[in-house]
Amino acid sequence: MKRTRDLYLKLFLSTFSISAFTFGGGYVIIPLMRKKYVEKLKWIEEKEMLNFVAIAQSAPGPIAVNASVLVGYKIAGVLGALVTAFGTVLPPLLVMSAVFLLYASFRDNPVVNAAMLGMRVGVAAVLIDVVITMTKGIVKEKNILSLIIMIVAFIAVYFFNVHIFVILAVSAALGVFATLYKSKQKGGAVK
Repeated sequence: MKRTRDLYLKLFLSTFSISAFTFGGGYVIIPLMRKKYVEKLKWIEEKEMLNFVAIAQSAPGPIAVNASVLVGYKIAGVLGALVTAFGTVLPPLLVMSAVFLLYASFRDNPVVNAAMLGMRVGVAAVLIDVVITMTKGIVKEKNILSLIIMIVAFIAVYFFNVHIFVILAVSAALGVFATLYKSKQKGGAVK
């Protein structure tokens, strides 16, 4: 893909608009990025987007910014990563600045509180969509180890409150060992 000013502008405007209309936290931005970059623009493959989500989740910092940086880097290198990071961070920075200035005037408003409750419900629906979409991708691979890791990780987090870092580290290690084992069985190098 040719790195032109138009590409950088398109990256900025797409991440800015996605970020500007995303409410409810970092995970909510993921399905919107997927729709934009995988389905609509076809700049990224589905599996690659799932990998970006896993990396963004495990890296320090907000998942929305991390995922945007990975997408931007994939599409347009270091400058693309910077452009998408700025496009992702700018809307919440502007909104939070306005909220900070106006907070005292609306914090006890029942209409605002009702709107916030409605938004939380909508965010829950979007997060369920993310889980279903990612699970479908894992199930499609028909890799029994991936399914087992997913189920065990869910049980560990949901029922035993195991820290996400432990879940990701163990899952990554199992993935590496499984790949090395398969490669050794086939007598070849890791691909």
